Amino acid sequence: MNNNLTSIFLSLLLLFTVACASSAGRAGSETNIGKGNDAKAKVKEDLSQYRPRYTVAEAGEAAKATPTHHVNDQVAVLMDTVANVNKNIRYAQGYRILAYTGSERQAVMNLRKNIIGRVPDEKDYLTYQQPNFRLKIGDFFSRVEAQQVLNQIQDLVPNAQIVPDQITINKHY
Repeated sequence: MNNNLTSIFLSLLLLFTVACASSAGRAGSETNIGKGNDAKAKVKEDLSQYRPRYTVAEAGEAAKATPTHHVNDQVAVLMDTVANVNKNIRYAQGYRILAYTGSERQAVMNLRKNIIGRVPDEKDYLTYQQPNFRLKIGDFFSRVEAQQVLNQIQDLVPNAQIVPDQITINKHY
């Protein structure tokens, strides 16, 4: 039994060796041409006919591209439409500083006066929902902008905080 396995193994090894040896004579893109004495002559394939050809511009000549699908008029109309729609937008999501929440009218009025004196460029929003007053400061698109103003009034209102809110967009046209 052991002898049969050895003979099978040797015959397979011989078969693989012969199969590999017959293809070892070829290399990459080289081919054998003809029969007999010409079989040893090898020629590489010429693939240059399949390669794309490009024209080269001279050193002083600049390549000018002309658009084939010219749509500037259509783009201008669309841009005008977008601009008109954006003119009608008055509000956006942003941030305000909540400076006061409480029921004392005189306290909120004094605080409002002090804040306006400190940051006169920022708009204040005083609302009353019985029995509480709420004082919010500014219209900020980002939390960073709101934090800069909050740092200026921090000593006046130590408990002030930045809250997300619907802000008014000031458009200067």
